[in-house]
Parts: sequence; C-alpha cells; structure tokens
Amino acid sequence: MRATLGELAVRFGLELAGDPGAEVTAVATLSSARPGTLSFLANPRYRRFLAGTQATAVVLDAEAATDCPVASLVAANPYAAFARIAQVLHPAPVHEPGVHASATVHPEADVSADAHVGPQAVIEAGAVVGPRACVGPGSVVMRDAQIGADTRLVANVVLYRGVRLGERCVLHSGVVIGADGFGFAPDRDGFVKVPQVGSVRIGHDVEIGANTTVDRGAIDDTVIEDGVKLDNQVQIGHNVRIGAHSVLAGCVGVSGSSTIGRRCMIGGAVGVVGHLEIGDDVMVTGYSMVSRSLKGPGVYSSGIPAIETAEWRKAVARLRRLEVLERRVATLEGKRGGGKREA
Repeated sequence: MRATLGELAVRFGLELAGDPGAEVTAVATLSSARPGTLSFLANPRYRRFLAGTQATAVVLDAEAATDCPVASLVAANPYAAFARIAQVLHPAPVHEPGVHASATVHPEADVSADAHVGPQAVIEAGAVVGPRACVGPGSVVMRDAQIGADTRLVANVVLYRGVRLGERCVLHSGVVIGADGFGFAPDRDGFVKVPQVGSVRIGHDVEIGANTTVDRGAIDDTVIEDGVKLDNQVQIGHNVRIGAHSVLAGCVGVSGSSTIGRRCMIGGAVGVVGHLEIGDDVMVTGYSMVSRSLKGPGVYSSGIPAIETAEWRKAVARLRRLEVLERRVATLEGKRGGGKREA
C-alpha cells in the first residue's frame, strides 16, 4: 500500500515534522531503511541508528524527534503508532468468498456466503462459519464448532467439537483448539481417563501463534478472553482462564485450572503450576517458574541468568553445602545458648 505522511498524521493523530506529501510504501528498521520506507524508534538502545537512517520518515517520541535527520511522526507511544501504520502499509491478505472444490463441507454446516473455505479444508455438521471468516488450507472445523465474523484460520488449524471463536481472531498454522486435557485418575492398575466434557471459549480480537494448543475443559470450559495474544508453541491446559488483553510469549506452559488475570505479560518459557491464580497487571519474566499464586500487580522473576560454566558449577557446589552449613550454624548457636536465631 501507499500513503502520504500527511494522511498518516491525520488518521492516527500524530504530529508531523516534514513534507506532508511525501509517500511511504513499506516499513523497515532504522538501519535497513531506504527512501520510501517508514521506520520507528521506541527502544533507546537503537537510537544510535537514528542519525544514519535513510527512511523517508521515522515514528518516535518528542524527545527523540529533536535528533531526527528525516521527517518525523511524533507519538506518545511510538511502537503502537508504528504498528497501526504498518497495518495500513501491509494489510492482511483478502480471500475471495466461496468454498474451494477440494474442500469438504457437511450439508448441515452453516457457512456464511461471504466466508472463504480453502483447499482440503473440512467443515463438519453443525459447525458455524461467520461472515467474512477464512478457513485456510487443510484446516478442520469439527462438529458444532463456531467461528465468528472476520476470524481467520491461516492453515492446518484444528478446532475440536463445540469450540467457539469470537470475531476478528487470527489462528496461525498448526494451532489446535479443544483437544482433550491431561486428565487421568490414578488407580491400582494404572490410570483411568477422565472424559473431557467441557469446551473452549475464545473471545474477540485474539491472536494465537503457530503450533500453540489450548485444551478443552474437563467439566467447565477453558476460557480465553478478548484481546489475548498467545505466541508460538504455547500450551494452555484444561480449565485455564486467561483474562482480557494478556500476552503470553513463546513456549509458556500453563497447567490445568490456573487463572491468569487481565493485562498480564508472561515471558518466554515460563511454567505455571496448576490450580493457582495470577492477578491482574502481573508481569513474569522469561524462564520463571510460577509455583504459587501471584495476587498483586508487579514484576516477578525466578530464572537465573546464564553465567560461565565454571562459575555455575561453583554456585551449584555451594548450594549443595547449604544444608550442612545450616546444621553447623544451628549447632553453634545451641552451644552458645543463643536460643532463637535473629531474623
């Protein structure tokens, strides 16, 4: 797409310093930008690239704009403003309405006339595909599943029976929604499978990354509220509830029956133990293990940053000696007659 800086400034309420008639057609990083592209500066670590950029314009804040060598679009939140502009310059593909000849649509399915059903897709009985929705190649929408208006299954997405998707959602390739949760009752001879009779309810404006899985509820539904963003290869266990506008980065695992509040940010590879609660506005940094409820807003961490191997081995050796040291301290305090140790 093509847009002038003046059009973008008016559309998104930005302050323009530069030629309003200058056009941009694509986005680029500060270091790789060329004339005709638009870039942004949101992280101070990249400010060193600003002076040499060849972009036609840069989206940035008022303080950084004083050093911008090209046209600037000033925003209070440059990254969000850039994202909105990028959607204009790089719009999502538009799919023609209709059902591909190789697709299989059950006569009892309800597929909107202006929806798109791609090659080798399967729509089972009772399924509902809403207006302007897109069921991409190889995707399977099982019995009684529902897809809201303008929602897109990119390719090879599987919606199990009874799953409900809201409007304007995007599910990337390999996503599986509504598979059985990990429910097994231990018995003397092994494990007895617990039927997973709940489903999954997903709100509006949710985006789910490639190869992410969301399990159906054991009895009640698993719930993903409006505006949630799940990265690639995330695992959501049965009966989990994720509050509106929370984001979970790649390889996060959330065990069954846990609740994550609204506007939470969960870093990559975080593990969340089952049956606990994370409150609203909680941030958990990458590689942390959440083994207890986190009620209040704040930033939580438990991962140890990488260090040199020799230093790590020394640290582990010290950890192994902690119990011995504790016993020695207790013995010394007992001999001294100190009674209780000071806090």
